[in-house]
Amino acid sequence: MIFLKLILTNLLRHRIRSLISIAGIAFSVAAMLTIVTVLQGAVAMFSGILSSDSQIIVFERNVSDLFFSSVPSEAAKTIASWSIVQHADPVLFGIVSSSDHPIITCFGITKNDARLRKATWMQGDRKDFGHQENDVVLGQRAAEFMNASVGNTVQIGHGAFHVIGVIKTANGFEDGGVFMPLTSAQTFFHKEGSSSVITIKLQRKEDVPELKSMVHRSFPNLVALEDEEFTRSYSQFKILKATAWAVGGCGLLLGGLGVANTMIMSVFTRIREIAILRVNGFSNGQIAAMIFGESSLVSVLGAVVGLVIGITFLIILGHIPALHGYVDTSIQPLVVATVIVLAMLTGVAGALYPAIYAMRVRAVEALRFE
Repeated sequence: MIFLKLILTNLLRHRIRSLISIAGIAFSVAAMLTIVTVLQGAVAMFSGILSSDSQIIVFERNVSDLFFSSVPSEAAKTIASWSIVQHADPVLFGIVSSSDHPIITCFGITKNDARLRKATWMQGDRKDFGHQENDVVLGQRAAEFMNASVGNTVQIGHGAFHVIGVIKTANGFEDGGVFMPLTSAQTFFHKEGSSSVITIKLQRKEDVPELKSMVHRSFPNLVALEDEEFTRSYSQFKILKATAWAVGGCGLLLGGLGVANTMIMSVFTRIREIAILRVNGFSNGQIAAMIFGESSLVSVLGAVVGLVIGITFLIILGHIPALHGYVDTSIQPLVVATVIVLAMLTGVAGALYPAIYAMRVRAVEALRFE
């Protein structure tokens, strides 16, 4: 109890300096939690596009981005005919533009695609999709910013398309997207006879290894991965996740430097006090524990404040209408635990040099220190 009181006294003696260190850790923790959560949420959102009522995704081997993947239409037909496959849906991804909106995600799909089956149809009827080449279905958000409804003609790129439906989806990329018949999208993007991916649902999940083997034998230039496997291995997802942790780590490093600076200044201004403690029987271990205790308390307080700030900011982001469906602000316990552990390690590392310096203080010399 006396030891804890001594730690608190030392921190309160230099309130401004301690508060600055706590704030440094707090903002670092808040930034790391927010960035990692938002980017991981974006990865989950994009993964949701690929795993719509499917278990396996097939795409071109060794491509850096799915927008560059080219899967022959014959492959989709062949895979769909296999007895172990319940359904195989070719999907073509593209980027289109309209007035005032230079980037809109386009999905070239078949009329039986799960995106249309699972969506809430605000206007139009799914049975009408695919009858005409220039027919399109708009996500609800896309219909809003294009100011379009069923029966209207919209300008997309260099083409004019007839709106036959408006759907609402939980995924922001889909809700702000345009859905074209696959053949129309192939012509529009000059990718006749191919799609970006094939999403597959099997009759039995136990047949996954067999399907992978069949794809490899029949189409050596294609690769089949389970949804979770694809999310772990896709290079773009790896880059996003690595970036999130790298940026957050840099923030914590800066916070740790603030703690180190505070503890170094604290030790330098208490040389005589440390000498008196040594004369009164404090061992090197107790001196070091006092320094580490102060640093740990700063890190704990900073982590708690940072979590409050970060969670509050994520809640605010989740309630911004323009970001609905695009930002998944679900906070993962593992991320919170990792951030807390990193904050504590940062605090301990920041106190390492000050503790070593304090342990080397010789009482006789320190008492003469000015």
